[in-house]
Amino acid sequence: MTKKVLVIGGSGFIGTNLIKKLVKEGEAVTSFDLHHSEYPVEGATYISGDFFDDENLERALEGMDAVYHCLSTVNPGNSNKRFMQGYSRDFVQSVHLFDLCIQKGIKVIFLSSGGTIYGVQKNQPIREDAECKPINHYGSVKLCIESVMRTFNTQTHSNMLIARISNPYGPGQDFHKGVGFVDAAVKKTLSHEPIEIWGDGTVVRDYIYIDDVVEMLYALLDYDGDQEVFNLSSNEGVSLNQVINSLKALGYTPQVTYKESRSVDVPAVVLDNEKIRTVYTGPLTSFDDGLEKYTNYLRINGWPND
Repeated sequence: MTKKVLVIGGSGFIGTNLIKKLVKEGEAVTSFDLHHSEYPVEGATYISGDFFDDENLERALEGMDAVYHCLSTVNPGNSNKRFMQGYSRDFVQSVHLFDLCIQKGIKVIFLSSGGTIYGVQKNQPIREDAECKPINHYGSVKLCIESVMRTFNTQTHSNMLIARISNPYGPGQDFHKGVGFVDAAVKKTLSHEPIEIWGDGTVVRDYIYIDDVVEMLYALLDYDGDQEVFNLSSNEGVSLNQVINSLKALGYTPQVTYKESRSVDVPAVVLDNEKIRTVYTGPLTSFDDGLEKYTNYLRINGWPND
């Protein structure tokens, strides 16, 4: 049965790719964002509106069966300076969204952050039941939003889901927006520009190809079990230096500049994906395959743009 699905933040990297998947699967998809996407998906409906305007938000929710909440106005790089924006706007309006969805009987899937919410963890890969100790305000805002969702779930017996996504990469990403080391490394390599690495390159992340992310997110649309939190990840740790070496193995010659390490960077984050793999059982893209796939995509589409 076709579902009416609202994607809040549908013009962003994950939102755009998610809409492609939802349309492909025959769902009735509406994107709700401040501006229309530069690359609208045929078959989707686009609403330009302000998430922080209550009337705009309520109109967008009318008649929906499910909502993917993909919007964030801060990122890991700027959240320690713009943290009040995260708490006063993103957090507060997300609470209002959840309340409205409960009243209207709308399913909610919230895109949290697997890369920042756990903080420094001794045991890797990190399970969903690990104590969350974010070291930047981006992760802290996400954790605050998660906490309210759990309270609502307990009080109202709703089934709002939390998707903790590791480090996605692939078509549609723009590292200039503050996230995406793989995106920066690939594009700068193709443009013959130096790649900046903060620290000695041993920082480890769990990179997951965007196609795999949206497959997992779509699988959660029909999930009706009793779990609340899912890591969406590759379960594979890759260091910054390994990203560079993988580019070299593909025949490229990346130029690297090492800079002083940053306090906002957790040394290692690899997420256990056992739980989501019981919901989405399809194949996952290895890092090397995903990197080759993405570099080929950029080259076919004329990167660097002349």
